[in-house]
Formats: sequence, structure tokens, C-alpha cells
Amino acid sequence: MSEVKISIVVPVYNSEECVVALCEEVDKAFADFKEYELILVNDKSWDNSWARITEMCNKNPKVIGISLRKNFGQDSALLAGLRIAKGDYVVIMDDDLQHSPSDIFKLYTECVKGYDVCFALFDDKMQKAWKNMGSWLNGKLSEKLLNKPKEIYLSPFKMIKKEVVQEIIKYPGSYPYIDATLLTVTSNLTQVHVEHHKRYKGRSNYSFMRSMIVLINHATNYSVYPLRLVTMFGVGAAVFSFILGIIYLVQYIYGSHRVEGWITIIILLIFFGGLILLSLGLMGEYIGRVFMSVNNKPQYVIEKIINHNKESK
Repeated sequence: MSEVKISIVVPVYNSEECVVALCEEVDKAFADFKEYELILVNDKSWDNSWARITEMCNKNPKVIGISLRKNFGQDSALLAGLRIAKGDYVVIMDDDLQHSPSDIFKLYTECVKGYDVCFALFDDKMQKAWKNMGSWLNGKLSEKLLNKPKEIYLSPFKMIKKEVVQEIIKYPGSYPYIDATLLTVTSNLTQVHVEHHKRYKGRSNYSFMRSMIVLINHATNYSVYPLRLVTMFGVGAAVFSFILGIIYLVQYIYGSHRVEGWITIIILLIFFGGLILLSLGLMGEYIGRVFMSVNNKPQYVIEKIINHNKESK
């Protein structure tokens, strides 16, 4: 068994106002539970987040700081943290204290019952309406693309058993998505109700457009379902065109054909032209990912680690 029972991995991006409070809250929550470590992964923030992380690492040896050389994205930062985590159970949470460190033990209580993963389930989310809609859409897509159980909410706040973490970190692709990899590794999932809090300070780093880009990246990286969907659209369009051709042929034979429908033709041309471009773009996304993987695009590059006795690879 590891000397560390619980590892807490937190990706940090432009959250200098939250880092110190987060470390203090974790330290308070774990006052009677000393077998833990807190891993803060700085995803090349442009503010003073790394300075605050360094400050916390110097104060508390249980805080481990990782600084990436550039902004690789949240899931890549998480993967960097997971690969050095020593805990028998690993918690993933956000850096803005919307996930309370005191709730970690609710997840832990469920996991020790024998579950591989325990997700936090929020009854009320303290975030904008479009983010709630995005979470709902992501859940529905995950059911189709990743075979996610309908009753499970893919929360960013979760605890994962060490054996599952060891499988997740084997993922070699250039565009990691922790939840997708997790769902391919285990189906032994549960969730527990916890409170979702207001952001401690500052504002979210995710705009609507950035969230959509992340959603598209995830959708095209772990499933061929979008390609199959486009194929079904193509078959449907072909069948529609064939039926329409028969109708026009019958009209021509019986002399009822008239030169009309210019607007209809233009609309159909625009519609099917857009569908073709969408299909080409989607195929381009898949080909691009294959290209990046073949060329060994790194998932992340570590610049510096504080309070960790192993060198990064």
C-alpha cells in the first residue's frame, strides 16, 4: 500500500486569486488525515499563478507544483498530474473552490465500498445557464459517443481508484480526454450528492466558443459515431435525390413538367453544399488527429516540478 492514501490533482490556469485559498481549504479539510498530497499543475498561466503555487510548495511539503512549458489544455494538465500521483485514490477537482475540499471524504466513503470511480453530483450549479446547457449536451453526447450510463453525470469533481488511474495514464494519444478514457477502462461507477459553490474569485476561463471547441475535440477523438452520422445524412440525401428524380421524370413523361422551383433548387444547393463542407471538415478533423499522433505531438511538456522526488519523462 502507498504511504499516500489520497492524491488531489488540480489543473491551474489564471487562478492566482484562488490558489492560496484552495491550499488552505485542503489543509483544513485534511487536518486529521495526513496521508495526502496536493498536486497543482500550472497550465502556463499568464498571471502569477505559478508564483502562488511556488509559495504554497515552500510552505507545505505536501503541495507539489508542476509547471508546463505552454498551455496544453485541462485534460493534458490533468494527465501530467495523474502520472506522478502516488495515492491509493486520486481526486480531480477545479481550482476555483466551486468544489469544496471538505466534500472529498464523501467521495472517498463511496469509493472504499468497492467502486472504481465516484463522481460528484450537483443538485444546483452556481454557473451561467449556457454552461448548464453545455453540461447537459456533453452528457447526451457522451451517452452516444462513449456509452456513458444515463444516470451518471460526468462531473469534473471525482475520485478514481489507483488501479484505474494506472490504466488511464497509459493513453498515448495527442488529445487526451480523461472522462472518455475512464469510461473505456471501467463501468464500476457511482456518484454522490455534493454542493456546488460559487467561484471563490475571478471569472471562468471558459468562453462559450472555447467550450464548443473542447466538445468537438472530445467528440472526434474517442468515437467514429460522428462519421457514421454524416454517412447516414449522405445516404438520406441520396435517397431523397433519387425519389425527387423519379417524381420529376414522371412529371416530364406525362407532360406536367414546368420550369419552376428556382428558389427550391438554390436552397437545396446551399443545404447539400453545406453538408458536403461539414463532412469534409469532419473527416479533416479525424485525419488531422491521425497526423498529429503519427508525428508524436506531445500531450504536455513539463518545465519544472517542485516537491517531487522523481524526474518527469
